[in-house]
Amino acid sequence: MRRCTNCVLPETFPGIKFNENGVCNYCLKFKGNEKLKEEKETYFNKFKELLEQVKGKGEYDCTVSYSGGKDSTYTLYVLKEIFKLKVLALVLDNGFISEQSFANIRTVTETIGVDSLIFKPDFSLLKKIFRHSVENPMYSPKTLERASTMCTSCIGLVKFIFLKVAIEKKIPLMAWGWSPGQAPIRSSIMKINAALFKTTQEVLRKPMADIAGEEINRYFLSEDHFKNKEAFPYNVSPLAFMEYDEHKIVAKIRELGWRSPKDVDKNSTNCLLNSFANHVHIDKYGFHPYAFEIAEMVRSGVMSRELGLEKINEPGINATVEYAKKKLEIT
Repeated sequence: MRRCTNCVLPETFPGIKFNENGVCNYCLKFKGNEKLKEEKETYFNKFKELLEQVKGKGEYDCTVSYSGGKDSTYTLYVLKEIFKLKVLALVLDNGFISEQSFANIRTVTETIGVDSLIFKPDFSLLKKIFRHSVENPMYSPKTLERASTMCTSCIGLVKFIFLKVAIEKKIPLMAWGWSPGQAPIRSSIMKINAALFKTTQEVLRKPMADIAGEEINRYFLSEDHFKNKEAFPYNVSPLAFMEYDEHKIVAKIRELGWRSPKDVDKNSTNCLLNSFANHVHIDKYGFHPYAFEIAEMVRSGVMSRELGLEKINEPGINATVEYAKKKLEIT
């Protein structure tokens, strides 16, 4: 398969074009690391200014959407230990969190001293959604460029379930442990627009409700939530504008007691559904769902091209794929 000679995007990626040297149009649009460095400094300063406005005003300064994976663990550490914020860690149990990740969640939250809440949706509803996504499209083709359909459904529920918590508890910041490839720098600090999020909610809620029924509505915002526009928090993705070095991150969180799960693929450090979701996406669309994220990290120099290729060429763990299929009752 032909791939960009600079990043890792394949010829099967939607909208891709190559110049005479085999460099893709996404790399040609990249403005360079000096410009990126300037933008990171700008957004880091914006983040510090935002903290001055919100810190210490309520029971909690921020939530952290905590999966037990390496990036969200490091984000939790940075916000609690470096920025000294009052953090509420929020965990969504989708039925596929590795046992080692659960152990990491317990260990790290106890080690650094943060409150945590674990929310487990009715698995029968999740099961219907995950099963449906194996054979049927649920969202716009654009979403498929950045994540598998299963991951889009799961992250969609995380966003709205945790947004309800933030609004109801009057928490001004929602922090995410997204890598620089997942969180574009210009959206790394953003006040949530209630009207825009109402539209976004329908894009996710309606397909899920069509599959799982109206019971899914309890995981989304009500009209009362949208009436209180001032209560909507900021979304922040600190790893987008801070230094990102995977080796340093793993070394630091190991000091907190974090251990790498052995039953997940190279593109996840917490989820047992990921290998199967990747397998389905590649089979249906011809490219790895992590390709765009990894290409961005290679392009910006935080990951080598060799490691990027290794990650997207990894076939997944057969035992984990079979575990997910069995739990979802897929033959």
